[in-house]
Amino acid sequence: MKFARFPKSFAAHSRRAGLLAVGLLAVGATGLDLQQSPATQMQAYAYAYLDTLDDGQRQATLQEFDSPTRVGWHFIPKDTRKGLKIEDMNDAQRTAALRLVRAALSEAGYRKANQIMLLEEVLNELEQGKGGNERNPLKYFVTMFGTPGKADAIDGDNRWGLSFEGHHLSLNFVCRGNEMLDSTPQFMGANPAVVMDETNVTLGKGTAVLSREEQLGFKLINSLSDEQKEVAMFADKAPQEIRFAGEAQPTPGPAQGIAFGKLEPAQQEVMRDLVLTHVNIVADEVAAARREQIKSDGWDDVTFAWAGALKPGVGHAYRITGKRFLIEFNNTQSDPSGNPANHIHCIYRDLTGDFDLPVDSSK
Repeated sequence: MKFARFPKSFAAHSRRAGLLAVGLLAVGATGLDLQQSPATQMQAYAYAYLDTLDDGQRQATLQEFDSPTRVGWHFIPKDTRKGLKIEDMNDAQRTAALRLVRAALSEAGYRKANQIMLLEEVLNELEQGKGGNERNPLKYFVTMFGTPGKADAIDGDNRWGLSFEGHHLSLNFVCRGNEMLDSTPQFMGANPAVVMDETNVTLGKGTAVLSREEQLGFKLINSLSDEQKEVAMFADKAPQEIRFAGEAQPTPGPAQGIAFGKLEPAQQEVMRDLVLTHVNIVADEVAAARREQIKSDGWDDVTFAWAGALKPGVGHAYRITGKRFLIEFNNTQSDPSGNPANHIHCIYRDLTGDFDLPVDSSK
């Protein structure tokens, strides 16, 4: 694909955003203490981040724990959001903010979050700058709710929350002392799902940020017998979107699809890998707790449901439901170049209550 000549203002914005965005990748595991819990590290990094801010920035970042904005979330492009925008930080502040986010995620989860942000550069180029500042890898917002407990002490009555959110990314955490109480809703999206055009930005042709989430889904559905597919398929055409987008709590009703216990051993292994791909986005200790919860509840009753096409390029979706978790994946929309079904939305939710709230408390 040959790209049109962009206005100088667009090119300057793209170079500036690109240089800053590359810096996102530099905030890796450096400084993380794997002997400490993720929540303890988050507390330390939260205070280190707050110490870099001026009064106005602190006011934008900090909100009361019981603020209604804590449970307000969405992944669509917005002019503004709660919290302090990464773009409005200097380099030291940005590094401190991203280290806080990094402490909440696994290495794979942080890498995916980075790449989702960098896909905004790709969108900006494919749309030839028509999206303006909406397509911006630095248009992501950090919000803290309540006062983090000190890193060297546990205050059993002191919950605090963290939100990191922007287009195609909504990560939400609640901590108390050295314990992470909740890590949902966890939303990630990718447009394009696969970068099919040559680009002049950080992420090049062939990049597929959420490829494992998609490929394992196809591998599982296509491994099923005709009889198994009859049970697994909940619709011939994929729904246009995941359910409960922007809602504080999901209410999915009875589970659909085929149960893990009804699968052959090889199929079970694929399904387990698929579930754990979503589970393992968060910090390793938190992901381990999620895995133990699924094991305790019993894998046999976890269900896999599919809708739509059985091959890429045509709309498809899946839902995986456990006793206490829900995963939804949807790929039905075209990318900016018109490639069909090349725009992923996926989410992991806590059926006992996102945001560390009882299911019915936000209604």
